[in-house]
Amino acid sequence: MELLGQYNYWVVFFLMMTGFYVVIARGNLVAKIVGLNIFQTSVFLLYISMGKVSGGTAPIVADPGSLYSNPLPHVLILTAIVVGVATTALGLALVVRIKEAYGTVEEDEIYAQDDPPHGSAPALAQGSETATADSAGEARR
Repeated sequence: MELLGQYNYWVVFFLMMTGFYVVIARGNLVAKIVGLNIFQTSVFLLYISMGKVSGGTAPIVADPGSLYSNPLPHVLILTAIVVGVATTALGLALVVRIKEAYGTVEEDEIYAQDDPPHGSAPALAQGSETATADSAGEARR
């Protein structure tokens, strides 16, 4: 019965493993960002769960013998939420740029466009010149 009393930690574990699975198993870049957000939310819940003291009050000194909850984990989570929103926005902006460049947000299709077939030379960028040296050491174009 003690295991059911720790339900918040079970929720944290479930969310953490769900987010981890989505990041590993999905090829869609937007889904990967969603998976990272789920994982991040589980970490928030973990810190908030550890920061709460049963029967604790806000740390306002009114009675010197009172049991207080530490406000530091809650403050750190507020900061982490702001950082999480900013990194999510950056990640989604990068996904938009990748979509414009490759025409897809699927990881496998992006790799297929970048990797040349085995046994062939990599494709050169359009308009670039290469210089090769012959046996006399002279460069030719």
